[in-house]
Amino acid sequence: MDIVHLALEDRLLTVTGTGADAELATTPLDAGRLQCLAGDPAAPDRLLVGTFDRGCLRVTDGDPERLDVGDGDPVTALARSPHDEETVYAGTEPSRLYRSRDGGDSWTHLEGIADLPSEPEWFFPPRPTTHHVRWIEVDPFDPDRLYVGIEAGAFLLSTDGGATWQERPPGARRDNHSLATHPDREGLVYAAAGDGFARSTDGGETWDQPQVGLDHRYCWSVVADPGDPETVLVSSASGATSAHTPDSAESYVYRLRGDDAWELLEDTGLPTGDGVVRTVFATTGEPGVVYGATNRGLYRSSDFGAHWRAVPIEWDEAFGSQVPRGMVVRSD
Repeated sequence: MDIVHLALEDRLLTVTGTGADAELATTPLDAGRLQCLAGDPAAPDRLLVGTFDRGCLRVTDGDPERLDVGDGDPVTALARSPHDEETVYAGTEPSRLYRSRDGGDSWTHLEGIADLPSEPEWFFPPRPTTHHVRWIEVDPFDPDRLYVGIEAGAFLLSTDGGATWQERPPGARRDNHSLATHPDREGLVYAAAGDGFARSTDGGETWDQPQVGLDHRYCWSVVADPGDPETVLVSSASGATSAHTPDSAESYVYRLRGDDAWELLEDTGLPTGDGVVRTVFATTGEPGVVYGATNRGLYRSSDFGAHWRAVPIEWDEAFGSQVPRGMVVRSD
């Protein structure tokens, strides 16, 4: 049975099961603009939630507890290490990176990001005097290899657990929104960015930019098929407004297989196009299985995007005006 945790802008949705008996629980959070989620493999009812106004929350059975991450800055990215469930990373606005070795009870600032030569060029257009860490990915083969996306300005790579950093390697995107790796293919990294898609096969050292067939290049969420590391889905739009603003949204989903051209996925059961904000994806580890969430609902595919069905929960009208911010799925 799958348990899906989905962060909207002001609440958490927890969906248990995917069939006719699926159950929905809603947890309102007075936290101001939820940003991201990280699950806890040891406790399916415990989550870390990054928020704009209350930093990082640890939510257990719907009860939020504020964690002391940095100076209380907005927490815009969270990642749990696949090597150690107690090791968690948090990124903030302005762009700083923190690590906890005890599941979030205490945090260490991983310094050095603010001193990189390109940092004066980083900016987030809606708030141009600042920028933030949008995504953190821990390499599944090396716990000290960290990939960090800055919105907007740089892709960052550390090979020593955050002691030192490389910035803007050849071919890397600048406006990184999400990153993905694969436990079956060492060195493979995917990036969905506001300035397009990119792929690395050498652990982020160099990148190529396959774009043929990708007609909407403001990319947001990227996820790899657990059963095929060379197949990925990406959600995209023509720009930020059409990706994130429900009243004027127009977003799409594409699939890439190896070196083939991108395939626009239409009429699959997953809403796209007018009125649909960019999809957020999450996988369970089961080959072909992927979840997608938009302002229209929660959907599941068992053939990695070729066909989708709505998870049969009551999608409140209020959810339609919100933009999904993060999703984690646990399979029991």
